[in-house]
Amino acid sequence: MVTAAEQTPKKVKSAGRALEIVDFVAEHGSVTFQDVVDYGLPKSSAHGLLATLVESGWLEHSTQTRRYRLGLRAWQVGHSYQGHQILLETSQDVMDDTVARVGETVQLARLEGIENVYIAIRLSPKPMRMASTVGMRLHAHATGIGKALLSTLDPGEARRRLESVALPRLTPNTVTDVDELMRVIGRSRDLGYAVDDEEFIEGCRCVAVPVAAEDETGVCAAMSVTMPTSRTDDRWPHSMYPVLREGANRIRSAMGLSGALSP
Repeated sequence: MVTAAEQTPKKVKSAGRALEIVDFVAEHGSVTFQDVVDYGLPKSSAHGLLATLVESGWLEHSTQTRRYRLGLRAWQVGHSYQGHQILLETSQDVMDDTVARVGETVQLARLEGIENVYIAIRLSPKPMRMASTVGMRLHAHATGIGKALLSTLDPGEARRRLESVALPRLTPNTVTDVDELMRVIGRSRDLGYAVDDEEFIEGCRCVAVPVAAEDETGVCAAMSVTMPTSRTDDRWPHSMYPVLREGANRIRSAMGLSGALSP
């Protein structure tokens, strides 16, 4: 009889460490050998892994600055990835229209593990706005768009992800208790939208709606409107939800997905 342990593929530690280094370099732009060691890798392992990544083109090493940065191979692989291309193409006009209607920053994100990763942003034309960039990763438990993404998951999977990491308290409003978060996510699922009421940054609010679940497209995505608390009205978040819902339904229709978000 095959045991559960035998059915589960074993992870290769060196492969995991190599991928961690690539992520680390991508996050920081360029790093030194000591940076990699300080990140938590033994010197003996770091030497070999860095040499392998440079030789294979994933990293480049400057003999002048003695720093490592992403190599051509990383660029090639990144440009060949098509996982959310259709989503991006169908959302461009919708995001532009949403910014024009609400005058605030609109963001599109995917869920990766327990983080939301921004894949498209349309900035508010107003001078005071949240400084976010494509590729930025934020803690999903503390953001409206993150909770909207988590609401698309099976509740058991959402709980598993939340319990797998330490959830930082970023402001006095941040919810870090998993049971309470599951109640919040469940309510978001019922309502059709999620909010961040100064849970990630004090003085900033966000309303978000799910756009697509992973079992529909292979991509779990959500869209949000983010603004300073001082610019929210007495009807927030309800004043933003209809516009977001309409935009999400336009994207779903353009992607050929059945079922619209309910009013």
